Amino acid sequence: MTESTTPSPGSSLALRVERIEAQPLRELGDKSGLVAGTKRAFVDVWNRRELLRLLINRELKARYKDSNLGFVWSLFKPLSQLLIYFIVIGQFLGAARGIPSFAIFVFTGLTAWGFFLEAVTGGTGSIVANSGLVKKVYLPREIFPLSTLGTSAVNSAIQLAILLGAIVVTGSLPSVAQLAYLPFALIVLVVYATLFGLLLSALNVYMRDIQHLIEVITFLAFWASPIVYSYSYVQKALETNYPIAHEIYLSNPVTLAILGFQKSLWAAGVDQPYPSHLMIRLVLAALVGVVLIFGAHRVFARLEGNFAQEL
Repeated sequence: MTESTTPSPGSSLALRVERIEAQPLRELGDKSGLVAGTKRAFVDVWNRRELLRLLINRELKARYKDSNLGFVWSLFKPLSQLLIYFIVIGQFLGAARGIPSFAIFVFTGLTAWGFFLEAVTGGTGSIVANSGLVKKVYLPREIFPLSTLGTSAVNSAIQLAILLGAIVVTGSLPSVAQLAYLPFALIVLVVYATLFGLLLSALNVYMRDIQHLIEVITFLAFWASPIVYSYSYVQKALETNYPIAHEIYLSNPVTLAILGFQKSLWAAGVDQPYPSHLMIRLVLAALVGVVLIFGAHRVFARLEGNFAQEL
């Protein structure tokens, strides 16, 4: 009598790798051309979407392996940050007095920032972390930063669900006009997370200091975005006296995305100041990001030929 068993995600990934090994070898230099090369690479990823899904599942299961709480742990960091910022900055420093529904305001910014941060930092080390697969078989190397992007999206979706629940409980429901900003803010975050994930993952193979440099840059970028302080403070300090500095501040696409999140979900701040033409700024940022993805992928394609040797 035979016993039926269900293959684990790890064994499914191993079987998928074995099938890839059996395929004819391909030359890595066939991704030429700015548009055609990038399109070919993403078609290649799409044809291996099953492998991409398995990599995302593997990362999620490995992160919470042998954990009793599982995905609940993904909430502890943002909730602890929320608690610290609410008490220290909101109450001790008095920021909450000038910002209505300060807890919702902070958690909205933390949700948007958390997705971008996890996708970029995880994507930077994704190829080095999967060096065994890179050296063993041919598969589109872009799949590794993209799998990190997928993992970050799952974790952030849980945080977003908690945020939406808190909004419903507090009764501060945004209008339909406000919610229109949310998809554009999400698009900007995904586009730039993909852009930096591709570029930095390739550079990190050759210069391992990149992953440490990114920690410093993201720390500075956090405080350069209106997450724990209101945009109204920036407007008062820069718009009139330093208009060029004000525009430089708003040229950060992540800052625009966070403002888009706040405009969409922070209903209590509907009367708070926002940058002029925020929707147009979000659309332009998304279009610029899409163009830059082609450039980032050209760099990735030029560097990936020596990944195995460098790893």
